[in-house]
Amino acid sequence: MRFEYEIGATPLDPDEIEGLIPKHITTHSQLNEWEAANILDADNWLFSTSNHGDFLVIDFVRLLHRKMFNSTWKWAGVFRSTAKNIGVDPQQITTALKNLLEDIRYQIINNIYSIDEIAYRFHHRLVWIHPFPNGNGRHARMITDFLLTQAGQPRFTWGKNNLLKEGPTRKKYIDALNV
Repeated sequence: MRFEYEIGATPLDPDEIEGLIPKHITTHSQLNEWEAANILDADNWLFSTSNHGDFLVIDFVRLLHRKMFNSTWKWAGVFRSTAKNIGVDPQQITTALKNLLEDIRYQIINNIYSIDEIAYRFHHRLVWIHPFPNGNGRHARMITDFLLTQAGQPRFTWGKNNLLKEGPTRKKYIDALNV
């Protein structure tokens, strides 16, 4: 399979590509469709009940990624072991993620910022940490939406457009992540 990455996408290394589960996929478009169906299943699982326990823990972050990509990638839910074009050093992922989750918990408990501000900051730092080989933006958006709903707020619209395809909404999203 030949991958064609959009601007701002994180390229996979050959070992990560070998982790593709469905062998019939030959184009990036087919991969996007397959992943979208997998992500929809995870979305239904996540938002069908609010009884997921404490979601501001590393195990839940990994579980959600696994649910989002478990029929697509063998490494779903596994932290990356290679450097990427974004993200902390792979050996710092657990520490950076633990710090983020503790910071967010503190901000919520102590009303440090509005819930929208907490959600923006959570999403931005989670993408910056970039814990997984791929799917970090989609994962960060979904868990951020879950954080919002747990606080009794609606999910973000994320621009109401497809953020996977090149276009003005994706460009604004990527630009916002780079500040």
